[in-house]
Amino acid sequence: MEFLYRNYIKRFLGFFISLTALICLSPLLLVVTVCLHFANKGAGAFFYQERPGKDAKIFKIIKFKSMTDECDSNGHPLPDAQRLTKIGAIVRKTSIDELPQLINVVKGDMALIGPRPLLPDYLPFYTEREMLRHSVRPGITGWAQVHGRNHTSWDDKLENDAYYVEHLSFKLDCKIILITIKDVVRGKGVDVVPAVGGMRLDDERKERFGFSK
Repeated sequence: MEFLYRNYIKRFLGFFISLTALICLSPLLLVVTVCLHFANKGAGAFFYQERPGKDAKIFKIIKFKSMTDECDSNGHPLPDAQRLTKIGAIVRKTSIDELPQLINVVKGDMALIGPRPLLPDYLPFYTEREMLRHSVRPGITGWAQVHGRNHTSWDDKLENDAYYVEHLSFKLDCKIILITIKDVVRGKGVDVVPAVGGMRLDDERKERFGFSK
């Protein structure tokens, strides 16, 4: 049963649930899109970024854009706290900024549950065990996200991703969904303004080991 779920049922359920959610939430998505279009001062309502997915294949993740593109006199982007709009803060706090990723799920780039897709720059810095995260589709939420989200170390987050891949099942996915809903309602683990000084994985491992693997 776990083989069927992992290889067939999980994808079917993800597609069906995501398509249904997009249709039901379309009025909300339209309102948020219009609000962000004006709030972001011409920067657009959507954020696109390349991320590695299953088998490390690159795709473009879609999120609502919560910040303007304003720069200082030298052409450098202003700090996140200054570029974050009021509507953008609400969108982040409620995790609405993640909803456009339902399109990625429908397209097959992502799943509802799985390791969060990280930056392509990080690919050379994973251990062999950590690369397990790319043997499944990345998810909108996952085991690492319900165990500390942005408030744990890179080692712990990536170990949680490997654990998820090794124990992937319908029961575990249901558990993650329920915890995610509870966390979203409580606003738990959400950084409206990204923490200053948070180190990238590649920088952290270069600093710790002195070289890439």
